[in-house]
Amino acid sequence: QVQLVESGGGLVQTGGSLRLSCAAASGRTFSTYSMGWFRQAPGKEREFVAAISGSGGSTYYVDSVKGRFTISRDNAKNSGYLRMNSLKPEDTAVYYCAASIKLLTSWSREYDYWGQGTQVTVSS
Repeated sequence: QVQLVESGGGLVQTGGSLRLSCAAASGRTFSTYSMGWFRQAPGKEREFVAAISGSGGSTYYVDSVKGRFTISRDNAKNSGYLRMNSLKPEDTAVYYCAASIKLLTSWSREYDYWGQGTQVTVSS
């Protein structure tokens, strides 16, 4: 079982930056889980944003955030992060972190544990 709690969301202007954090409480070694970030805008389906392997050595991004967002993790702190730069209004959504026992994946169905989400709003 893994409990995930996101933080760091908020209101920012276009071009601004935010860093989301995901704190994990797990009975298993945190590094055994890959982690992902997803987002869901009003009226839209949840979409994949980025993922990172358990060791942190491999990452994967959706094309729309490449070069702007950076996913990372600190296994010693049982935490994951999503640094978001050059934010755009279309990045506005609730952001969720998730954990999977599978290797790096962008499929939401392959994530076993989810946080409650944190709101990110980018004003134009």
